[in-house]
Amino acid sequence: MYKFEKLKVWDESLKLIKLVYSVIKELPLSERYGLADQLRRSAISISLNLAEGCGTGTDKEFKFFLRISVKSQYETVAGLMIIKSLYSKINIAKVLRQAETVGKMLHGLIRSLSKNQ
Repeated sequence: MYKFEKLKVWDESLKLIKLVYSVIKELPLSERYGLADQLRRSAISISLNLAEGCGTGTDKEFKFFLRISVKSQYETVAGLMIIKSLYSKINIAKVLRQAETVGKMLHGLIRSLSKNQ
């Protein structure tokens, strides 16, 4: 088992990806290669940077990648807000709650690592 698989935030980030994919399926085909692709990449980036950070040798390096994950989480939320403004019939409330959960967990992990230094 990899180190990142032991983190609760990893599981929550995977849930977020699944929810983002469900929202993307509701978008019109005209958005599949623009907004949908960007949203997909930002959501996946959260998990990938978390995993990459776990492969580093120091807490300082790990925090660097966690901060990138936070930035990707913000980008994901912004993309969801754009969808909400363009397509009001698409319900994004559950996805936003999950994104908030992931963000809080990432910030908590960063704080925890900062206390150790």
